[in-house]
Amino acid sequence: MSSLLTNSSAMVALSTLRNINDDLATTQSRISTGMRVADASDNAAYWSIATTMKSDNDALSAVQDSLGLGAATVDVAFTAMDQAVDVVSEIKAKLVAATAPGVDRAKIQSDITELQSQLTTIAESATFNGENWLAEDSTAAGFNTDKTVVGGFTRDALGNAAIQNITIDTSGVFLVDGGADTGLLDKALAGVGGVIGGANMLDFTITAVTDSAADLALLSGLITGVDGVLTEMTDAATDLGSAKSRIDMQTEFVKNLSDAVTRGVGQLVDADMNAESTRLQALQTQQQLGIQALSIANSGSQSILSLFR
Repeated sequence: MSSLLTNSSAMVALSTLRNINDDLATTQSRISTGMRVADASDNAAYWSIATTMKSDNDALSAVQDSLGLGAATVDVAFTAMDQAVDVVSEIKAKLVAATAPGVDRAKIQSDITELQSQLTTIAESATFNGENWLAEDSTAAGFNTDKTVVGGFTRDALGNAAIQNITIDTSGVFLVDGGADTGLLDKALAGVGGVIGGANMLDFTITAVTDSAADLALLSGLITGVDGVLTEMTDAATDLGSAKSRIDMQTEFVKNLSDAVTRGVGQLVDADMNAESTRLQALQTQQQLGIQALSIANSGSQSILSLFR
């Protein structure tokens, strides 16, 4: 039945064209933004997951910065410790030279004094971002030999977030203690006394040592004590090296984890540009056909009017 009041064909054609235009607008939006899920109205579940994971990825970026700061702090301490080991080795060599009969021990002590000063300089200069792990004050408020570096950010199945820390024990690392004689360099050397002035690595002196058997025995004891300190410093350098390696590994892991999270978010919300491009061409063709179908449906009314001419 043909009617001037109700054009069913035109209504169907218009409804079809409206749906095509809606799909075309959605596809164009995906192509322009590159996102399949741009807001919660597109897919509430995926949008919620992606938003949370993006926030967590920002936290992982902050973790990377913290790890970089920790790595730099450890690297400074390790470099200084390595240099201090070389200086103590040189002091040990000069003490061995001082055991020779008739040697001018005052001149040797002059060299040793400069090396002792250099040790203090190295320890006090090993500072990064206000932190010095080699020169500390054990009597200061809040003193703690456990140093922490933020190493990770996690979220459990219940959505609870947590920070993971890397703890580095510096109790066997610091060289100089400004509050008490507990540093590796300012601890009293066992078995050292008599004509050898001072009691630790930073202030002993061999100027008064003679060629007597008793003095040479004390000098031998001093060499043994210095060698013990050297061993402890070598162990400390090894510990710092291990800590640096762990931080480096964690840094690499966090970077890879961040990349994985980014890829996961992309799989949830990113648009497939190849598919959307193909879909755009198809919808544009459908739109043209829909316009033609609507035009044909509307022309039916014109045909009815021609009957009355």
